[in-house]
Amino acid sequence: MLCPIVIPAKAAIQCGRRSAAPTTSDPPDHVLGTLLAGKPATLAGKVRSVNGRAQTTGATEREVLLTRPVVLLTLVAFAALFGFQLLLSVVPLYANEAGGGSSGAGLATAAFMLSTVLTQIQMPRILGRCGYRRTLAAGLLFLGVPALFYAYAQMLVPILVVTLLRGVGFGIVTVVFAALVVELAPPGRRGEALGLLGVAITVPNIFCNALGLWLVGQFDYGVVFLLGGVAPLLGLGMVAGIRSAAPSGKGEEEGAGFFAGLGRAPLLRIFLLFAATTMAGGVVLTFLPLAVPGSGAFSAASALLVVGITSTISRWWAGRFGDRRDPRLLLAPGLLACAAGMVCLPLGGVVLLVGAVLFGTGFGLLQNATLILMMVRVSKSEYGLGSTLWNAAFDTGTGIGAFSFGFVISAVGFSWSFYICSALVASALLLVLLDYSSTQDRP
Repeated sequence: MLCPIVIPAKAAIQCGRRSAAPTTSDPPDHVLGTLLAGKPATLAGKVRSVNGRAQTTGATEREVLLTRPVVLLTLVAFAALFGFQLLLSVVPLYANEAGGGSSGAGLATAAFMLSTVLTQIQMPRILGRCGYRRTLAAGLLFLGVPALFYAYAQMLVPILVVTLLRGVGFGIVTVVFAALVVELAPPGRRGEALGLLGVAITVPNIFCNALGLWLVGQFDYGVVFLLGGVAPLLGLGMVAGIRSAAPSGKGEEEGAGFFAGLGRAPLLRIFLLFAATTMAGGVVLTFLPLAVPGSGAFSAASALLVVGITSTISRWWAGRFGDRRDPRLLLAPGLLACAAGMVCLPLGGVVLLVGAVLFGTGFGLLQNATLILMMVRVSKSEYGLGSTLWNAAFDTGTGIGAFSFGFVISAVGFSWSFYICSALVASALLLVLLDYSSTQDRP
């Protein structure tokens, strides 16, 4: 007697073609989960067993996603990113007023991103030795406790030391969040789990930058540093409720894969393109409060709030677009929007907010498009490689922008520095053309 056959979601996509070993063009599971979004009914109607009875796929009969560990991890991610985003624009301003000037402000952001990237590269080895929960707890401690000492670090060097320690914590938690949520989620709902985590991470990005600057204006730095330090520490109590999961892979192999990945032209092009974008993001987050001081509707705080909202909306829309069409189509519009926004931002007034809308829209488009492209260009076994490369591009670009443009601003001023940064972002269009000519029909 023939038994009913249930075809998994990925197998359903591959029906009608010969099975083949995964290649670097095969998208990972979480990307496939995104690609399948909105189409479960179609798949369920088409997949049938050999005895003629309709069968359901993982898209219709799914395990519970919102388990206690997943919910706790999501809350921990929100708490950690709340503290991080609250201080992201405040610390450079604090370094500037502590006597570091615009160069000191840039060094503060660059130091944070430097320690973040160096930590991220080492994370596979650390996870293999310590596991997820202990590593996550250490990351929250590094992110939260040093922030409480900013109020006592009233010169540039101590500020940079505290910032370096917080960067270690951020590098730990960014890697653990993405890896652990995949381990905790049901296999058929990993894409949704990553989306839920994305919401927890994105919501603080919308309002915390502006909130931090507002709190400095209304109260003082001490209040902001207290909130920014306590928030990640609140997650420590929830870590104990997240069941342990064994990390997969060997640290040495994953570490070597990171550097080997940079040697692959398709991955390197996306890495450089996204790094150019986040370089502009580093300039905006670090220097816009200095370029457009003051408060009110046309202030840097308002512009950063607009950037957060528009980037969240455009990133969500880009995901829906990428389900149906080639995400490479979003690269050129995203770069042009970012470049135009950079021109408008230092001009102030209504033009400032127009620039914030343009920059936020372009940044959101590029965040989603580059992540999808990075992940579909690695095999399933290299999921960690694709994720690490994308995160490293994000943080490296942000740090380079903050560090290098501190000196550029000292030489030519804010307006011309933003214009130069705009030109550099626009020059990444050459990478888009090169990517199309090199990959031709495949993303």
